[in-house]
Amino acid sequence: VFRENAENLLLASPAGHRPVLGVDPGQRTGSKLAVIDAQGTFLDSATIYPTEPKNDVVGATKTLLGLIEKHKIELIAIGNGTGSREVNLFVREVLKEKDLTSITTVLVNEAGASIYSASEIAREEFPDLDLTIRGAISIARRLQDPLAELVKLEPRHVGVGQYQHDVNQKFLREGLGKTIESCVNRVGVDLNTASVQLLRYVSGIQQNTAQNIVAHRIEKGPFKRRTDLTEVSGVGEKTFEQCAGFLRIQNGEEPLDQTAIHPEAYPIVTKMADELSVAPEALIRAKELVDKLNLDEFVNETIGTLALSDIKHELLRPGRDPRKEFKAPQFLEGVDDVKDLEIGMITEGSVTNVTDFGAFVDIGVHQDGLVHLSELANRFVKDPHDVVKVGQIVKVKVIKIDADLRRVSLSIKALQAAPKTEERERPTRARTGAGEAAKSSGGGRPQNRGKGKAAGSDRGKNKARGKSGGQNKNTPTVPKENMNTLLADQLAALKDKFGSR
Repeated sequence: VFRENAENLLLASPAGHRPVLGVDPGQRTGSKLAVIDAQGTFLDSATIYPTEPKNDVVGATKTLLGLIEKHKIELIAIGNGTGSREVNLFVREVLKEKDLTSITTVLVNEAGASIYSASEIAREEFPDLDLTIRGAISIARRLQDPLAELVKLEPRHVGVGQYQHDVNQKFLREGLGKTIESCVNRVGVDLNTASVQLLRYVSGIQQNTAQNIVAHRIEKGPFKRRTDLTEVSGVGEKTFEQCAGFLRIQNGEEPLDQTAIHPEAYPIVTKMADELSVAPEALIRAKELVDKLNLDEFVNETIGTLALSDIKHELLRPGRDPRKEFKAPQFLEGVDDVKDLEIGMITEGSVTNVTDFGAFVDIGVHQDGLVHLSELANRFVKDPHDVVKVGQIVKVKVIKIDADLRRVSLSIKALQAAPKTEERERPTRARTGAGEAAKSSGGGRPQNRGKGKAAGSDRGKNKARGKSGGQNKNTPTVPKENMNTLLADQLAALKDKFGSR
């Protein structure tokens, strides 16, 4: 469960290269604001006090609007910790009042942000900044690119579920580590912007090698080709062979470096281009050209049809991010607390956690609602992960509210169409004996064939006696002539109840 939740959290939709204002909510010490540019570089910070005890709404509004205008903010990421509901309400009211509806506010899971802000990694990145400002930067970056930011945390601090201490810690650490490595390699890494923490999860690259890559990049400038990586200390032939396919270079000297095609396969792409009498880079995003290729003609000892199919897809969609397109949930307007909810309300929400008994969904009231296992779908659900994933946007209906305990029960099933079921004829209860009861059951009991399996055979009678406990004086006795009738009725009732499943 922890591994699957971590995978979905790491592969959450990135907002992309857009200027973001991160907000770390606070009351007594104020809410910290941090601005990052489209590349995630820290630009500016401030502290506002729009809530209790200072209630400086005027000053907070002025500061917030000043940062938005100065840095052309497109997204506002608000941590979902203490005070987030009040700060979120304040920000939304300011944007609405100033008609800045094009700016999207998103509540971001800040699990582990405080741990990051006090870590050695954060001190190296921002040695002169306050801990709370570092936390606000992390919140902003989590919205911009969740994977790149969350890899800076120890896997167990990512916030992937409850009761992590109840499982074997060695297995948990190894399992989450493998999950992060798998996610990083699946998405790919930009060689000229990746941090040491992100690079160390690339297949074949160790911690020291990742540090050497960043140091080489700082000293000699951005990498122009993948092959330049071999100049870095610690990157030998074997390491390059393992990692090259997971690294990307945008706008480099070699156009194919922006794709997931391994350098070993570049000669194949050149051969494909020669077949069509064009340059290799002309094949990128050129569907009409790529479709003309007969892949079977390029099979050799090292590259088969499956690899050639992957090369084709990469040429058509170079460097494609497997993560879904970013979308923020649309919460109900004016519903900011549990007391504002009413039974029957329908809203969007974001899945924050998936457990064996259901899923927790953030619906914008600072209290996650629970979609119980039985309310996930209009069919039988054995594993909630088959239906929902962490970070998924879902539409839910409020079915129960406990304001005192601040508990909200939600349903996805209530918004789904009822499943189509075959109509079955209900059996009529026969009172004329076992033989007629079996006939009137309408197929409720399979028809027995052969004397050995007949309902009236000795074997059948013995089984009935053995299971009915007829020898036990405390067990009520069912008349023999009504036994088949009773069983047929019970079986028919069960089929009616569970037939749709």
